[in-house]
Amino acid sequence: MKILLAGATGVVGRRLLPLLVQAGHEVAGTTRRPERAEAVRDLGGTPVVMDALDEAAVRAAVETVRPDAIVHQLTDLTGEDFAANSRLRIEGTRHLVDAALAAGVQTMIAQSIAWLYVPSDTPAVETDPLDPTLPPYEGVAGLETAVGEMPRGVVLRYGALYGPGTWYAPDGAIAKRVRAGSLRLTPAWTSFVHADDAAAAALAALDWPAGPVNIVDDEPATTADWLPVYSAALGAPMPGKARHAAATGRPVSNAKALGLGWKPRVPSWRTGFAEMR
Repeated sequence: MKILLAGATGVVGRRLLPLLVQAGHEVAGTTRRPERAEAVRDLGGTPVVMDALDEAAVRAAVETVRPDAIVHQLTDLTGEDFAANSRLRIEGTRHLVDAALAAGVQTMIAQSIAWLYVPSDTPAVETDPLDPTLPPYEGVAGLETAVGEMPRGVVLRYGALYGPGTWYAPDGAIAKRVRAGSLRLTPAWTSFVHADDAAAAALAALDWPAGPVNIVDDEPATTADWLPVYSAALGAPMPGKARHAAATGRPVSNAKALGLGWKPRVPSWRTGFAEMR
């Protein structure tokens, strides 16, 4: 299969590209920075320099590659710029979908997030509503609506990504906050997924039916549960308990993904955090 991997040098993209090649696919990988083209080639792909916010560039890339499927792993989170990431989700996805439909591409696999469900203590499944009061909602809704226009659009709702190159890596943004003592133990829910498992899910999703799928590990946890383990793995001081903290977020179920045949290599953040040592 010929695949256009949008965001080939991102956290998931650079893990996914070699998996696609090993599976026998011909992969063209996009990057908006010309200096990263060689990195795409080193991973086994054909580099395509493309800014997803440039509609003409996206259309030209899709028309040139003529892919059988587009895998959308575009993000803009290097500088923790959530507004830029939301814009990319809305405009970049719109450009990809329009170009795909014009070129007759049938399949798109796209990265979304699993922590946008309406709060509750019960594990969220894919049919549960998303919370429009949360800041990422506009970008996520724009992405998922656009991908839903594809003949077969699969939306991967990733949990909090951790592993090398992520915010949770020892040199990442979350680790810096923990070392600075700015995070506290609270009843807020998080569902994690190792970045390697997220990439494996994107490969598997090429054979999945249309619709959203939660990609999270087997153990949702509150910050009060995971933060002490994470702090210990970093060798950071044990965090203090927040006063009068309300429960937020929601645990997320991976039952649908398991039923489709995906299984996380790292079933729990407990194991994954320990591997950082």
